[in-house]
Amino acid sequence: MSPAEKSLRVAPASGGGAPPRHVAIIMDGNGRWAKARGLERSAGHREGVAAARRAVEAARDFGVEYLTLYSFSTENWRRPAGEIRDLMGLLKQFIVDDLPSLKREGVKVRIIGDKENLTADVKALVGRAERETANNSKYKLQIAFNYGGRDELVRAARAAAEAVKRGDLEAHQIDETTFAGFLDTAGAPDPDLVVRTSGERRTSNFLNWQAAYAEYVFTDVLWPDFDASTFADTIAEYNARERRYGGVGGA
Repeated sequence: MSPAEKSLRVAPASGGGAPPRHVAIIMDGNGRWAKARGLERSAGHREGVAAARRAVEAARDFGVEYLTLYSFSTENWRRPAGEIRDLMGLLKQFIVDDLPSLKREGVKVRIIGDKENLTADVKALVGRAERETANNSKYKLQIAFNYGGRDELVRAARAAAEAVKRGDLEAHQIDETTFAGFLDTAGAPDPDLVVRTSGERRTSNFLNWQAAYAEYVFTDVLWPDFDASTFADTIAEYNARERRYGGVGGA
């Protein structure tokens, strides 16, 4: 039995039921984790990458089919240049170090967000990760990098407008399903569960369209401390809820 499976047994879902098909996580608290230990923020980001690896493994072991991790937002460009370099370096390191195991384990990787503003080397690595895992189907990992929910909606609206302009689409044909096909997450199910770490209670411009009916779980755990046990707790809380999608509950 894997460590994640053991954790899930320790914290069973009180409401029963299957695990969420798609979990999305706002990974927050790296800086505060480092500050509490008298370390540089870069140390917190490095530990955050280790937590991301644990989350990928735990999601797979728990039977989650899609995992989306919010790693770098369009607003993060406002951070100090040195910190941005560190974050870019960690993304590159993650792809280089983890791509072989992700390929071996059948994980399909997709980077969502605006890729046009990325440096050539990062863009090349992103393309490599997506290309080399394109035929994998056991488990899907989406990494939101240079991502913003509003930015995504604007880019999708432009793409839909261009399709109408080219004559590929009639304006009256644009409905929710058609529009979703222009989003970065096209083809993926909407998240069932969105988790935010570090005690913050904000959605932070993450999956604005896709998470319209997601269940949100906010945990005080800082992201570098997030592990399989914490993941199990969030799934337990999710399974204890009744999802009604605007309808009337059964009880």
